Amino acid sequence: MDYQRIMKVARGELAAELVLKKAKIINVYSGEIEIGDIAIENGIIVGIGSYKGQIEHDMDGRYVAPGFIDGHVHIESSMLTPPGFSRIVVPKGTTTVIADPHEIANVCGVKGIQFMLDSSEKIPLNVYMMIPSCVPATKDEN
Repeated sequence: MDYQRIMKVARGELAAELVLKKAKIINVYSGEIEIGDIAIENGIIVGIGSYKGQIEHDMDGRYVAPGFIDGHVHIESSMLTPPGFSRIVVPKGTTTVIADPHEIANVCGVKGIQFMLDSSEKIPLNVYMMIPSCVPATKDEN
C-alpha cells in the first residue's frame, strides 16, 4: 500500500480513485449531518470535505453512515452459520460483530468454537470471537 500517495490524496494534492460527491454524511458522534465529499483511495476513506476524483459519483444528497458494530451477539442463536448471518446483517449496515459462541461451545466444545472461527473467515463481516466464560466440560471432551 502506498501510504505517501494516500496522504497526498487526503491533503487534496492528488485526485482520489473515487469521490462520493455531495453526500449527506451522518456524524454519529455529534449527531450532525453535513454535506460533503468522501474521498476513497485504495479502498480506504481518506478524507471528508471537498475533493476531486478520477471517478466521481454524485450522491445527490443521499445519506452515508458508518457501519454498525454489534458489541455482543450469539450468532448461533440466529440458527445460522456465520456466512448466513452475514448475508442478513451486512446489507442492513452491520459491518462488525463481537460474537460470544458459548451456546455452540456448550453443545460441541472446542470443535464448535473452531467451526465458528473457521466459518467466520472470508465473509463480508468482521467477526471478533469472545472466549466463552461458561462452558461446562463434558465427558467426551479431550
